[in-house]
Amino acid sequence: MDRAELVKEAWKAREFAYAPYSHYKVGAALLTKDGKVYRGCNIENSSYTPTNCAERTAIFKAVSEGEREFAAIAIVGCMDNQKPDPNVYASPCGVCRQVMREFVDPGTFEITVASDENHFKTYTLEQMLPESFGPEDLLG
Repeated sequence: MDRAELVKEAWKAREFAYAPYSHYKVGAALLTKDGKVYRGCNIENSSYTPTNCAERTAIFKAVSEGEREFAAIAIVGCMDNQKPDPNVYASPCGVCRQVMREFVDPGTFEITVASDENHFKTYTLEQMLPESFGPEDLLG
């Protein structure tokens, strides 16, 4: 699956976002190494702390169904009542980056942040989370 297709999947996921407080809706599409796509959206909560990001929703859905090998994720987001700005990208928060780190090789896992299918940037997790702490740091 190419990046533009994965971005389209992220936009589809964004349609289900529950963001009544920030009105900032985010969608994510997580690609497994065997080609499956798991979608996720942000889900806000009035007490804020229990809010879940789109990226973690997609990862938790995949992991809860037995997936453990991931190749890439695409992330999109913008205010509910605005068109996407081709110069603005929804980047994953630190918590989401750390959750990704639990399950992927940071040197090869690709994170695509996009405003649309034609405007995107792709990074490795290692670029977005340098000097990270992962499972091997606990398992020896």
